[in-house]
This record gives sequence, C-alpha cells and structure tokens, in this order.
Amino acid sequence: MNIYELAKAPERLTGGHRLCAGCGAPIAVREILSAIKEPVIAVNATGCLEVSTTVYPYSAWKIPWIHSAFANAAATASGIAEAYNVLRKKGKINPEHSGEIKFVVFAGDGGTYDIGIQSLSGALERGHKFLYVCYNNEAYQNTGNQRSSATPTGAATTTTPPGKISSGKTQKRKNLTEIVAAHEIPYVAQTSIHLWADVASKAQKAMAVDGPSFINILSPCQLFWNYSPEKTIKIARLAVETNLWPLYEVENGKYKINYSPSSPLPVIEWIKSQGRFKHLLAPENQAIVQKIQEEVDKEWQKLKDKVEMTNK
Repeated sequence: MNIYELAKAPERLTGGHRLCAGCGAPIAVREILSAIKEPVIAVNATGCLEVSTTVYPYSAWKIPWIHSAFANAAATASGIAEAYNVLRKKGKINPEHSGEIKFVVFAGDGGTYDIGIQSLSGALERGHKFLYVCYNNEAYQNTGNQRSSATPTGAATTTTPPGKISSGKTQKRKNLTEIVAAHEIPYVAQTSIHLWADVASKAQKAMAVDGPSFINILSPCQLFWNYSPEKTIKIARLAVETNLWPLYEVENGKYKINYSPSSPLPVIEWIKSQGRFKHLLAPENQAIVQKIQEEVDKEWQKLKDKVEMTNK
C-alpha cells in the first residue's frame, strides 16, 4: 500500500474526539484501519481510546464498535468471530455479497500487558481469527499515569515517583511481544506510529493469516511522558533509533527485523526527550542510565540471534 492508497481509504475514526493533542493512540488506530480494505468490526477495551471517542451520546467510530471491560476484550472478539462463523455456515451471511468481515481489538498496555493478558492468552491458544492491537503508551494513562508492566525502567509515574527512596520504576518492562510469540500464532509484530508504511504492511499481513494475530504499536502519551504535543512522531522515532523499541515481526515462527539503525543513538537521547525521565539526568542516577543502555543492547542482540536461529 502506498501513501496515496492510504489517503484514499475510508475514514473509520473521525476527528473531533476528546483525545489529547499529540496523542499517539488515534494515529495508531487510523493507520491500522486505513490499511484494512475489508469491512471491519472493532472491539475496544476500557481506556483512553474508549472513553475519549465515545462520550455519550457521541461516537467517533464509523464502523461497528463494541466496548469491553479491561479484562475481556479478547474474549469478546472471540465470541463475535465465532458468531460470524456460525452465521456463515447457516447461510445468513454471504461474504461474496458483503465481503469477508474482519475483527480487530484495540486495547492499551494496561488492558493487555496486565489486566487482559489471561483473556488474550486464552483467545490465542484457541485460535480465533482476529487481530489484537495493543496501543502501548507505557502506563495506565486514562486513570492518571500509574505504572503498568509496560512502563520502562526509570520512568516516573504516580505509583513510581522519583525521590530519596527510588528513582522511578525499578523493574524492567515486560516483553509482551515475545510472550505472545511463544503462543506460536501465525503472525506477531512490533511497530511504531512514526512509520506508517511499516504499520500498514503489518496490519495487512495480520489480517491475511488464518488465525489470531497481534501487533504491539508504540503510541507515545504527550501528557504523562511530558513533552510538547508536536513532538509525538519524533519521540516515537527516537525509541526505534535507539533500539529501545525494535521494529520486527514473527511470521510462522520466523523472526525478521524490519528496520536496523545504521548508527543507533544512545538511549540517553530518548531519556532526555521526556520529562518523565528528567530525574535520571542527575549525576547520582547515571548508573541507572547505564543499566538501561546495557539492557537495550542485550535485548537487541537477543533479537538478532533469534532472526539468525529461526531463518537457518
């Protein structure tokens, strides 16, 4: 899909919603939905995206849409997908006339990494045919910036405040993309909103497989990451250029890196770009920055090793 085709795609999420200026979530949704050519039904877990696009009696969605709780978005999508299959078998839906209907879940990291992981894992194991998209803003932003297991080391949140006792979140973030890949589903990918072509390609691949698929898309939150709204795309790009958020995919067990920075930037460039990390710039916290850099280098090497191992 080229940029002209993407621009001509029907607008399935309208403007005028109440998401923050500079929010990465609506960018992620519009990129994903623009790449899907078939009729599509969306399931939306509780979160920023849900509460800000469906303020009663209004809705920004121009497709069939259903709200699920934090914990059960994947289960809801499973039920819809199976109901569709039953209706097709009974001859009550004819894809030749209406087009094959696709199903997509949108949920934040709180509803995916944490509260919704049981439902997600079960749906993946059962093999229902739908795409699950995690718009990852690295914390519970809808309720005021509490840490999630997607929050990176050192980040300041309301539940991991920096001070005399600690310097932000002390734990590593969970590598959910790899956890999903371990389910051995047909397609798993990691992407970022700044690279629309990568997002579109992965959305189309995900929709083409016979079974469940998963996309983890980095969606910066300008409000609680603490940067100016116009810098959202730059922030997303920095995550990739520092190797902190690699762009890769796993197709039927084979790993492929979609973008490899020729000269990766040091992680400090990412840290300096956001107010949530400003405490790490203090001299006494330089060891934490070094630890983060070492972890990024280690994870990047592990990813390259997996590419080599699975493509022999």
